[in-house]
Amino acid sequence: MSIRIIIADDHKIIRDGLRTLIEKESDMEVVAEAENGRSTVKLAKKIIPDLVIMDITMPDMNGIDATREITHDVSGVKVIALSMHSDRQFVTGMLEAGASGYLLKDCAFEELARAVRAVMSNQTYLSPRIANIVVDRYVKRSFTTDSSAFSVLTQREREVLQLLSEGLSTKEMAFHLNVSVKTIETHRRNIMEKLDIHTITDLVKYAIREGLTTLEP
Repeated sequence: MSIRIIIADDHKIIRDGLRTLIEKESDMEVVAEAENGRSTVKLAKKIIPDLVIMDITMPDMNGIDATREITHDVSGVKVIALSMHSDRQFVTGMLEAGASGYLLKDCAFEELARAVRAVMSNQTYLSPRIANIVVDRYVKRSFTTDSSAFSVLTQREREVLQLLSEGLSTKEMAFHLNVSVKTIETHRRNIMEKLDIHTITDLVKYAIREGLTTLEP
């Protein structure tokens, strides 16, 4: 039986390229594609694939929060991060969210195929550069304090911060998340207090730095 895969990436050219390569493998098939984290979660819950190949910096919902929701809510679905980011906060964020593998986008497809098979055999797969980051992270963990957005803010607060950074108004965020305007205002106030950041410009800069959003249109 083929390994059923969802590809999640906000760049169509990446999705098209991955689909073409994956479907040349006799034991793999692409069952769906998604361009943002929220639609990836919806597809995973509907289709229940074997594995999701997940980008991290995507619009609407980032790959870390999408991974956390999928691994928590959809039993048995594996996630492999495929990202351009090798920064510690992205790597540890994805692994702590439940990802079983992490590769960089400059890897060869043969390595990705190897990672897919390893993860489906209940192994963890990390590219060599990522493995060094993980080892360094856990060696130093007891001596450091994690103050990233993924430890300071709740998932809903991260969603609000990401949507705010992407230019949505308070009313638009309330409609998008199916909550009241007052709830959005409360989340925004809590975000500012937790981060000690009190302007929208600085919140956007923080969101970009933490990987919740990008400067891309």
